[in-house]
Amino acid sequence: MGTIVELDVREDLQKKIEPFEKIMNAVKPLQPGDIFILHAPFKPIPLFPVMKAKGFTYETEQIEKKHWKVTFVKQG
Repeated sequence: MGTIVELDVREDLQKKIEPFEKIMNAVKPLQPGDIFILHAPFKPIPLFPVMKAKGFTYETEQIEKKHWKVTFVKQG
């Protein structure tokens, strides 16, 4: 089983803090098979092509009106 890193950026975005750098730092050390779970207040569509370019696939799930959970898996 790979590493699982979970990050909730809902509070950062509520405070108008851009979480992109925090997300990139969280995924940088991940290896194939590792999982990154992101919690956001909206479906982070602009992030998808960036993560795909870094070798991740993803699944989205809407938990509540302002709570999206995106599971990214680093491919081999």
